[in-house]
Amino acid sequence: MNSKQTNLLQGTLDLLILKALGPGELHGLGISRRIEQITHGAFLVKPGSLFPALHRMEEAGWLSSFWSESENNRRARFYRLTKAGKGQLEIEKEQWATIVIAMANALKST
Repeated sequence: MNSKQTNLLQGTLDLLILKALGPGELHGLGISRRIEQITHGAFLVKPGSLFPALHRMEEAGWLSSFWSESENNRRARFYRLTKAGKGQLEIEKEQWATIVIAMANALKST
């Protein structure tokens, strides 16, 4: 593992996927690359974690998907946020903001 990379914390993958799809639709590899980009290389999401999460999130109604051709002319499944997914992104962002503040306070305390 790259020294910059870190393990995903429980519950962060959904937020990262939702955030990655905020600007628009992406296929699985594109989502993984976008997460690596927005976390400045700190998180690398492997297919074994990504695809079960995408399936679960689609079943929850947060994502929709369709088949199309990728930039290298291969058939790929593309994902996009639904209205419910956009709402869930806001909920997740609020929850993580609370967690970040609480952790920062805990680390400051003596």
